[in-house]
Amino acid sequence: MTEAKEVFLEKISLKEEDVVLEKILSRFRLLGPYYLRLMPLLIFACMSNALYCMNYVFAAGIVDYRCKYPECEHTSWSPSALNLTRDTCQKYQLVGINGTCSLQGYNMSSIGRCGEFVYEEPNSFVADFHLGCQDWKRAMVGTVHSIGYMFGLLLLGPISDKVGRKKLIVFTGVTGALMGLARSVTASYWTYVAFELIEAMLGDAYSPNYMLGVEMVAKENRAIFAPIMIGSMSVGGILMALIAWLIPYWRHFLRVIYAPALVFIFYAFFLDESVRWLLIKGRKKEAKNILRKAAKISNVYIEESTLDKIYCRRADDNDNLATLLKTTVTSRTLLLRFLACACAWITATFNKYGLLINSVSLEGNKYVNYALTSFADLPASVLLMFILIKFKRKVPLIFSFLMTGSFCVVQSFIPKGYPIISTSLFFGGKFMSAIASGTIYLYTTELFPTYTRNTMHALCSSIGRIGSILAPQTTLLLHYWSGFPSLIIGGLSLTTALVVMMMPDTAEDVLPDTVQQAEALGNRRNGAKE
Repeated sequence: MTEAKEVFLEKISLKEEDVVLEKILSRFRLLGPYYLRLMPLLIFACMSNALYCMNYVFAAGIVDYRCKYPECEHTSWSPSALNLTRDTCQKYQLVGINGTCSLQGYNMSSIGRCGEFVYEEPNSFVADFHLGCQDWKRAMVGTVHSIGYMFGLLLLGPISDKVGRKKLIVFTGVTGALMGLARSVTASYWTYVAFELIEAMLGDAYSPNYMLGVEMVAKENRAIFAPIMIGSMSVGGILMALIAWLIPYWRHFLRVIYAPALVFIFYAFFLDESVRWLLIKGRKKEAKNILRKAAKISNVYIEESTLDKIYCRRADDNDNLATLLKTTVTSRTLLLRFLACACAWITATFNKYGLLINSVSLEGNKYVNYALTSFADLPASVLLMFILIKFKRKVPLIFSFLMTGSFCVVQSFIPKGYPIISTSLFFGGKFMSAIASGTIYLYTTELFPTYTRNTMHALCSSIGRIGSILAPQTTLLLHYWSGFPSLIIGGLSLTTALVVMMMPDTAEDVLPDTVQQAEALGNRRNGAKE
């Protein structure tokens, strides 16, 4: 047995230096002891992100209201009986001096601005901040979150490449928790919006968390790791709908979903840093210690001579965002790849949020609808695991965009009166868009070198937030034609599928560390195969 191990180690020691690390990581089973300790930490971070990125759907949800008529609120003549609720922002003036509430006591032609409102849910976000006839303020919470997230990615991506994945996961996780808890106690609308912006910019742990996970597994396990993260997000969305249903008061709801995130403090002691990041920063000793620890936990034997063979080119510690971007722009191959990635990200986020937002228009319980919409990502993640292993990256991405486009274009032309067909096509589009989103997230991490990976991934994702910012505006098109949102989603998806055809496949390649290795992706000679 020992002799067989030595033969294996001798074999991998003779391979290219980058592949040595890949071979070592491949010896740790994804369901082995080490990853069973690492994965729960990564899954918890993913589920937390699912609770944070869309909780405004429930916390700052739509609430019906009407103008308040103090004279009628405690009489047999209700405002509804007097037909005084047709315009929620206007108030009919009383006729006469006594101010009695009666059908003859109002002049329907004399209308003034309503100054006080009665809310269907008195303890709601809209009621607490007196947002009657200020729907734009409620909607702005989601818009501010998307804008903050977009700029936050530009900031956190380079920081992650500079200081490491682990430190940023701890910082963003704790920051998100503190900002969420602060929102639950604030008495000012604008303070709430400010905390929402700060959380979106500095409280997103998903990107560095995903990057750490991808860099800590071998290439054959990346196709399994990515769907696990997507499935965790799906479970988080279902859990959020359940919590919102059980705890409808928005302040208590925020406290329940954010308080557990304070455990991110302990990630500083229990989470390992990315070995690839440590090596690219020249911290070989720390990387070797983590590999020794993983080997001991997994009962895997690795010779010191093999660990000594591990080497990655060290990036310049003085590199800043401008330098890292210049590294990409000066490579025509990586520049074109970046533009194609940005296009795919815009489409993926536009589809994801556009379909999610427009699902609200479906009949039924809003909590159930949201849970079902989130659930669509769960079977998609299971299927994605098989697809990425069997069909690699490029083909599934093209196919999922084509199918999303086909479902949505057809759905846009389904006339009213066929709800089963229309709804089935809608969820078919959502299902395929989930596969596209999961694929592009993993695909982007494999297209760029280690020392710019999180920066470029964050930049693509940040540009992609343009899609999430524009998605809410699709509801305005319903006034012109009910099929407009689906038609736009479908047309954009079909166009993006053509763009992806120009990109390389990366499934057979190890993660590149340098620009030269990244440019060679798709070429089987880059050391991915023996």
